[in-house]
Amino acid sequence: MLKIKVKTFEELTKQELYHLLQLRSDVFVVEQNCVYQDLDGKDEKALHVLGFKNYKLVAYTRIFKPGDYFDLASIGRVVVAKIERQHQYGFDIMNASAEAIKNHFKETSIKISAQVYLKKFYNSLGFNEIGNEYLEDDIPHIAMIKN
Repeated sequence: MLKIKVKTFEELTKQELYHLLQLRSDVFVVEQNCVYQDLDGKDEKALHVLGFKNYKLVAYTRIFKPGDYFDLASIGRVVVAKIERQHQYGFDIMNASAEAIKNHFKETSIKISAQVYLKKFYNSLGFNEIGNEYLEDDIPHIAMIKN
């Protein structure tokens, strides 16, 4: 089981910030071979949901209140370290993120921009696709909503 911490940008330690950026880079840039601008200026607005296993960051998301990213509350930059994926931590970090949205923003409707290959994973968490697929950083995505 993951130990979850939810922090504002200002509450992140330098080490936590370094590790979350490293994890995002390991997966989104290196593993997915995608050159994109991860540092998009939105981290300061987000709440950061960090999942630790034995004090090591292995799962992460950032969440937004309605209007800060989409019209609904949202979850983004969903990432689990490759070596830890067999433990199903994606479910843990997503459930913790939905709970944080409920606790911090008093919202239950959530919108995400999901990589298409993860559609079934998000369906299993209660998200349903809306609209057509689109390319984001040359990777097929689909908008999904959970009410």
